[in-house]
Amino acid sequence: MRSVNLYKYEENKFYHDIIESLVAALEAKDYYTKGHSDRVADMSYSLGKGLGYRGMELEEIHIAAHLHDIGKIGIPDIILNKEGKLSSQEYECVKMHSTIGYEILCKSKYLKTISEIVLYHHERWDGQGYPKGIAKDEIPFGSRIIAVCDSIDAMTSNRPYRKSLSFEESINEIIRNKSKMYDPIIVEFIRKNVDILKI
Repeated sequence: MRSVNLYKYEENKFYHDIIESLVAALEAKDYYTKGHSDRVADMSYSLGKGLGYRGMELEEIHIAAHLHDIGKIGIPDIILNKEGKLSSQEYECVKMHSTIGYEILCKSKYLKTISEIVLYHHERWDGQGYPKGIAKDEIPFGSRIIAVCDSIDAMTSNRPYRKSLSFEESINEIIRNKSKMYDPIIVEFIRKNVDILKI
């Protein structure tokens, strides 16, 4: 039994090492998102656990959150690191990152669920997101969790074109967009358990 547990530990460590390497590759390319993937992953893990996820399902959400922006590796540097607002064409290019991330990750049969969570993390509850425009329960629950955590970290981080919001202001934005951008069940849970997201 001990040898099996040791094997599982080494297997998990191996996967986490690969994930950290992929995230490091992205951060070397996109310096504005340094630390972003770790923060989103930590928040997504805490939120997923608070919502009752355990075991492999929780681990898949955690890994997908680490890798949610991995597709930005395929976005040209001149767009990814542009100072100032993007043009509509540039924004359409950036929006491809979720599909590119899916195409990278789905090459592994072991990452099928994770690749689908990554693909849909910019979908909206009201169906106005991308890349597919799916809505409500069509969106994987892990994607809905990451969408909230990704938004909070983006809002609380400085960007060249805008100043950051406070944590409290970002939570108010999430609440204002309940049933528009975000799953109302997740938003209500956050409203009642907001400290779970402080990392």
